[in-house]
Amino acid sequence: MEIPPKSPDGSEKSPQSKELLTSNTASTLCISSRSESVWTSASRSKWDIYHKPVIVVSVGAAVFLFGMVITSLSCIQSKNKKVYKMCGPAFLSLGLMLLVCGLVWIPIIRKKQKQRQKSQFLQSLKSFFFNR
Repeated sequence: MEIPPKSPDGSEKSPQSKELLTSNTASTLCISSRSESVWTSASRSKWDIYHKPVIVVSVGAAVFLFGMVITSLSCIQSKNKKVYKMCGPAFLSLGLMLLVCGLVWIPIIRKKQKQRQKSQFLQSLKSFFFNR
């Protein structure tokens, strides 16, 4: 049978009380949350919302165009033709992948914003009716 350890002042504490003392409360979880926009109702600008997918689309388009240039160089130049033929399609596919990912990301963010607006509206209705 295991005897619980005693504290330095001689009093015994149960394991449940130790667990309660060291557990995280909801308020500390809210503070340490990654996305503070869920907890704050401050409105954000369009750039704050869409800057990541716009950057991904821009980089994808640039890499895609770079791949087109390298692929066309394989047709024009005879020097290093094998390198151009190998690297050109790789940049084309990488650029196209980034471009499509960014373009798909934008409607996902729009849908998430609409859901967030609906949930905030429902939360305000709930607080209005239940806090009377």
